[in-house]
Amino acid sequence: MQITYKVFDRCKRGDRKAQKTFFDAFKRRIMGVCKRYTANREEAEDVFQESFIKIFNGIKQVHDFQYLERWIIKTAVNTAINYYHKNKRHHDYFGLEGITTFDERDGAIIDELNSDTIINMVNDLPTGYRLVFNLYVIEGYKHNEIGEILDISENTSKSQLSRAKSLLKRKLKELGIEKFEKYG
Repeated sequence: MQITYKVFDRCKRGDRKAQKTFFDAFKRRIMGVCKRYTANREEAEDVFQESFIKIFNGIKQVHDFQYLERWIIKTAVNTAINYYHKNKRHHDYFGLEGITTFDERDGAIIDELNSDTIINMVNDLPTGYRLVFNLYVIEGYKHNEIGEILDISENTSKSQLSRAKSLLKRKLKELGIEKFEKYG
């Protein structure tokens, strides 16, 4: 379902019917973001609910309709990261030793896998790996930005991304996928 400017404008004015239409249009996408950044369904639901509260409370500040979806996703990501910071017991630090690299161009196999399988593989990563992987690969943040967001060093971000990719590659091999097509 596509949101129209009219629905967006009515949401900004607090129209409940428009908010329901808005919610229905974005609920799957936001829940997907929440699942990627949390350890389980219950945490994802908490972040999901908090995300929509922030979205509906802050939508009046969105002046340009063309950036609405980007703003919504960023709000959900930031809510998930804030949830992580509030609920973390300690920072995961993983050094640079023993890292196996994963070729950036190897990834066409992802297109052939079921999306649930991919989400489960990413969700099974250790928390630090999962957060860095999602921020870098999915959201497009740079390592220095990830370091600031997660309160880790840029090198730790790079290390965790490399290890996340290595673990994912190992999981793919366990599924019998060893050969990667290279594009580009």
